Amino acid sequence: MKQKLVVLLSAAISLPAFAGGIQEVEKIVINADGTTAALAADSATEGTVTAKQLSARPLLRVGDLLETVPGFIATQHSSDGKANQYFLRGFNLDHGTDAAISLGGVPINMPTHAHGQGYADMNFVMPELINSISYRKGPYFADDGNFASAGSIRLEYKSKFAAPFAEATIGKNGYQRMIVGASPSLASGTLLAAFEAHRNDGPWVVPEGLKSVNGTLRFSQGTQDNHWHVTATAYKSRWTATDQVPLRAITSAVLDRFGSLDATDGGKTSRSSLAFESTQNSERGSTKANAYFIDSSLSLYSNFTYFADRPATGDQFLQREQRKIFGADVS
Repeated sequence: MKQKLVVLLSAAISLPAFAGGIQEVEKIVINADGTTAALAADSATEGTVTAKQLSARPLLRVGDLLETVPGFIATQHSSDGKANQYFLRGFNLDHGTDAAISLGGVPINMPTHAHGQGYADMNFVMPELINSISYRKGPYFADDGNFASAGSIRLEYKSKFAAPFAEATIGKNGYQRMIVGASPSLASGTLLAAFEAHRNDGPWVVPEGLKSVNGTLRFSQGTQDNHWHVTATAYKSRWTATDQVPLRAITSAVLDRFGSLDATDGGKTSRSSLAFESTQNSERGSTKANAYFIDSSLSLYSNFTYFADRPATGDQFLQREQRKIFGADVS
């Protein structure tokens, strides 16, 4: 019976016939090397996502960058202008309380922030500029700092684009995005420049009206083992937020599920930074140093209880945040 089965399968496989004779298909080669996350890591709790891996993934929002980390979830509430809600290994990390996130050695988490401890707004990051994402899970690494109770994520910039580029995207609900980038040689180094403009209304009855502009300049010099970078960024955004609404208002058809009870909720934010980073390797060891300055602000109008506490005027409140941060690291 086994012999007959083999013969029948062979016949079935050879059934397709082509008028032009035997057709040859293009070969597809799949390679895996030591740069993949699984092979480069010492354990399952850490790894690296490379630029090549990022280029193969559709990134619809900045939070998708972090979702390349296995088990990491980045969601959103109260509009696209705020920091994401993060989740990892069963932990609700809120806006970044228990996940230490940095970009080019510069911390993104904000201590004692007006909207919550560890607030980590990723919206100023342009996915096209990210070269790699290194992650660690668990509170095992002292150099990750106070926010790494559940883990840490370190993003690194590119120093050069393969070629100058310009892209424009238009989608549903008023979605528009434009980005341009180039990296010409300059003074025995490379100057990387990128600019982004973004707009989105979302599916909401009250349009989100998200508008943001974003720019990055980065000068790099040196080799892979010995190099230094100076990076300047500037970002500004404003939006209208549709917050949570009572379920009873939707089930009773008083409110559309995309409707709002307070059309004045929303906010505006800005972030500018200047950072220096250096890596020097020799037979005696490796020296890394970085220094940075951040100027950030946030004005956020929220209304969680609507008219429960103040029936006459409403319960909306303002959280306002403005700070300047100086920092440095040497190892």
